[in-house]
This record gives sequence, C-alpha cells and structure tokens, in this order.
Amino acid sequence: MSAVVVAGTDTGIGKTVFSAGLAMALGAHYWKPVQAGLEGETDSDAVARLSDRPVLAEAYRLALPASPHLAAARAGVEIDPARLALPRLAGPLVVEGAGGLMVPLTPRLLYLQVIAGWRAPVVLCARTALGTINHALLSLAALRAAGCRIAGVAFIGDEAADSRAAIAGLGGARDLGRLPRLAEVTPEALRAGFAGIDLAAIRGAMA
Repeated sequence: MSAVVVAGTDTGIGKTVFSAGLAMALGAHYWKPVQAGLEGETDSDAVARLSDRPVLAEAYRLALPASPHLAAARAGVEIDPARLALPRLAGPLVVEGAGGLMVPLTPRLLYLQVIAGWRAPVVLCARTALGTINHALLSLAALRAAGCRIAGVAFIGDEAADSRAAIAGLGGARDLGRLPRLAEVTPEALRAGFAGIDLAAIRGAMA
C-alpha cells in the first residue's frame, strides 16, 4: 500500500478540499482518523461528495468541534494510538490530519508524533494569506525534527508568488503548486483547480 498524509499549517485552511482533489486525482481511498465536530457535513462526508472515492470510517468520531484531546475528554474517551495505525489496502490512501501538526490527540500525544510513526510522505498544505511564511516554515521544521518525509508544500488560495518562493527556498521544500480559491466547490471545479498541482512529484514521493 502507498499512502500520503495531508497535513496543514493551521485549521480551516482548505486541506479537506485539497484531500478530496488528491484522492480523486490519485484514484485513492480517503481516511480521516479523528473527526472532531459532527454537526453538519463532516470532512469525510465532504470528501465522499467531492471525490466520489471510497472513504474509510473514522477511528474516532467526536461531537465537540475542538482540539481532539478536549473533544475526546468531553466524550469520556481517550484516543488510543493503536487504533490510528494505517489500514492495509491494495491501492493508494490519502490520510488527512486534524488542524495543525501540534494538535494534541491526548494530553501526552501530538498528531505530529502519530504522523511520524506512519512513515508516509507528507504534503503540507499552506494558505496563501498573511502569516503563511512563518506558519509554513515552523511546520516544515517540526516535520523534519520528527523525522518525517516531506513531499512538498501545496498552497491554497490566491496567488502569492513571493511567499511561495520564500517558503520553498528557506524551507528547502518542493513547491507542489497551488489550488486556487474556488468560486463554487464542486467536483468539476476541484478537478480543474488541481491542474496546477504537481501530481507527479506526489506520486514519486509515495513510490
């Protein structure tokens, strides 16, 4: 099985939409191990709708839209890392994290530690808004310190060529392209938007 992890520099930056586009482009299954917040359309629901790809059930579904360790505590459960092992599949798998890299899953376990244990390449999603250079460089440094393999950085939003160049140059990471802001988030618009993503580089990192 080949897997790729989609991580983000922050929450709410568009990595679920990116994950849907990547699953569609790779012909992959999708898995979000921990879902915090169940009201309305969940991330798994959105990916299923946008990508028409198989979606695996979450290991944990937590009602509170908060950091997973808080949502789990509110539900009276503690997240067991053993349940977060990558599932065995015949084909490719896109795995989406929750929030940023340093989000705690338990009071003693960061999501970054789980990602490092998966030993799969990581696509870091960064929005192109103000502050992205700082957030992206800190995230890249954290990934490297944890021993993660970095496939590159995928940018989401309006073009910010100077910021992209700074992140790729100072962070020593491949620029995987940009998913533009979509006026309407539909499968067709997402497929068109992914024309600017370096899928060959992502496939190469997964090999």
